[in-house]
Amino acid sequence: MRVNFNENKGITLIALVVTIIVLLILAGISVSMLTGQNGILNRASEAKEKTAAAQKRGKWNIKWLWKNNG
Repeated sequence: MRVNFNENKGITLIALVVTIIVLLILAGISVSMLTGQNGILNRASEAKEKTAAAQKRGKWNIKWLWKNNG
């Protein structure tokens, strides 16, 4: 019975390590984009505050127009 060890089946350890490293780099980039100084969460929070302030100004403007032109 002869065993042939020259056949390449499956992935190598090097390919597995390279894949894990690439995934870790992508995860790090994603986390920094999400939570960084200029991250998505900070920008969403700032946009929410600006929207609330603009809506409040709009309500006051409407009340003022009704009071002065009514």
